[in-house]
This record gives sequence, structure tokens and C-alpha cells, in this order.
Amino acid sequence: GESLANSENRLRHTEVRYLHSSNLADLLTQLRVTLVISTYQAGKLVVVGVHEGKLAFSFHAVERVMGIAVRADRIAVGSQSKIYFLDRAAGLGPQIEPHGRHDACYLTRLAHFTGPIHIHEMAWGHDELWICNTMFSCLSTLDGHASFVPRWKPRFISQLSDEDRCHMNSMALEHGRPRYVTVLAETDTAAGWRENKATSGCILDVPSGETVARGLSMPHSVRVHDGRVLVLNSGRGQISVVDPARGSAEPIALLPGYTRGLAFRGPLAFVGQSRIRETNIFGGLPIAEHADKLECGVSVVDLRSGQRIAHLTFASGVEEIFDVQVLPELRCPAIAGPDPETDGQKHIWLSAQPRWDI
Repeated sequence: GESLANSENRLRHTEVRYLHSSNLADLLTQLRVTLVISTYQAGKLVVVGVHEGKLAFSFHAVERVMGIAVRADRIAVGSQSKIYFLDRAAGLGPQIEPHGRHDACYLTRLAHFTGPIHIHEMAWGHDELWICNTMFSCLSTLDGHASFVPRWKPRFISQLSDEDRCHMNSMALEHGRPRYVTVLAETDTAAGWRENKATSGCILDVPSGETVARGLSMPHSVRVHDGRVLVLNSGRGQISVVDPARGSAEPIALLPGYTRGLAFRGPLAFVGQSRIRETNIFGGLPIAEHADKLECGVSVVDLRSGQRIAHLTFASGVEEIFDVQVLPELRCPAIAGPDPETDGQKHIWLSAQPRWDI
């Protein structure tokens, strides 16, 4: 069964309508997770928790929001030209009205201005944030003195240049260090990846620099999970398991959308899906043959069987998902985004103890 609900998207003054399988609220409760979703085109960070047995949504304005990186005490959110850092405020959640609704609270505390480097996926390593710096075709970290710190680039990229030469868009961390990345092509010219994008996608091994899989269709969201390498073969609507030794990528599940954004809780995968725009980016992909049947939302896939066991679908107001992450051990956290007035929310103040020592 499905449930239908409406929610006002205050950023664009349009109505967001969504459907969800009747088991989704119970499933999130059982798994003890909250979903965090970035909707690139709509410019919203969407938080999906559970309150009193029902899904609880909140929408937060972030311009061209893309990558999300989560850890227990901090969430990093990538936007058009900056990265916002939202810190968890200990004990504050239950104090926020209405009392009893929220079990945690994340407050926007810092922003690092990178300039328009086309931040795609991000991930927390050992006390540092790793960034897919798509415009400069490299993995980067941050420091307080520069826009970004280049840390690794593919062998075939001859120089750092703001030309999006291979469209590096995702990374898999292993033991806190980048292990794999996805690129849309092994090209070294400005936007060279666009020419054969339906079949030129690759997975690269970071330590060796070797290409371990080719022939993918606009891949995203490579991950190392439970001893396996998984990737979203986006242009085919698939989640696939990769054998780096053989160079193969075998589909686990086929989903009705452009797959992008991947998170896990045990054997279950949360997979983002998007409808596709008829543009020079999405035209010619295999899933374009069924464009009228594609969905935008999140599917829950059991990796053991390949079955979709639950779903959230945006019927209107949201067309594209970029990232999906889970906040573990949280039921319904409050998020104070960078622009609460646009969100229609009250400001949340957190004052330090006064120091009257001038």
C-alpha cells in the first residue's frame, strides 16, 4: 500500500507531493535511522524522520545542494560555492518545540567558501573531509587558507584546470582513506566526458591509479560495504556489485530511475532515483527509452535478494535526487539550516555561558 501527503516547498512556493510505501515509517523506526536527501534542482536538503509512527519531513533551503557527509557530531553539506557544517548540539533537541518531537538538533555553524568547483560527493575520513572536486578533476580536502587542497588526481589528468575534464563524481572510503572513485570518462580535455557518456564510465583504484572497471553508464556513488564494492550504474538504473580483479560490474537490482545517492544500514541499501531531463547530459542513456516511467525518490533495496522492499516517491515539486545519507540511532532530528527564514522556521539560538570579564 501507499500513502499520499503534501508539503509546502517554501523556497519555490510550489507544492511537494510525495507517495511512500505503507511500511516505510515502521522500517525507519526498526532500523533506527533518519534519511537525509539532497535535491539538486529543487535546492532543498530534505530530512525524513518518524514522529508518532508517521513520517516527519522537513525541508531546508541550500542552493544547488549536492554532496552530504555525515558523522555523529557533524554533517557537511555541499552547495554551489560553499560547504556548510552543521554541528550536533548536545541535549538541545528535546528542548525544541513542540517538546518531545525531536531527539537531536544540528545547527549550521560554519561555511567554507570554495568557489564554484562543482562539489559532488563528500565523505568523512580520519578527522578530515574528502571532496570530489569535479571542476578540477581531483580529490580535495580543506584548510583555512585556501579554497581547497588538491590531494589526488587520475593519471590521465595532465594538469589541474577548472574544465571538468573527466567528471569525477563519487568516492568510496576504506579504513578512512579514499579507495575508489568514479569518473564518466578517461578524458583530459575540457568536458571531454560528454562525448560517449552512455558507455565511457569507469571506476579507478586510488592507491594504484589503475582503472578497475570500464563500460559503465554515467556511474555514481561507488562504495565499499560489507567487503564488497558497489556502484550505481546510473544510466541503466542499476545498483551493481563490482569485481575489481575481473573488471566486471554485475547488477543486483534494476530501479525505475537514474540511480544516484547510496547509503546503507546493515544489508539494506537506500538508493536515490531521479527523473531525467531531456538535455545534452541525459539524452542517449539506456533509461531514456523508458523516461515516462521513471520515478524520483528513494528505494530501499535488500542486497541479499535484490528486491525493493520500501520506497519514497516525490510525485511533484522534486525531480532530481543527488545524495542520500542516513543518520543512525536518530528518530527525528531537528535541522537548523543556513536560511531558516526561507524555510519558514524559527531561529534556534545556542548561547555559550556568559563571560562578563571585559
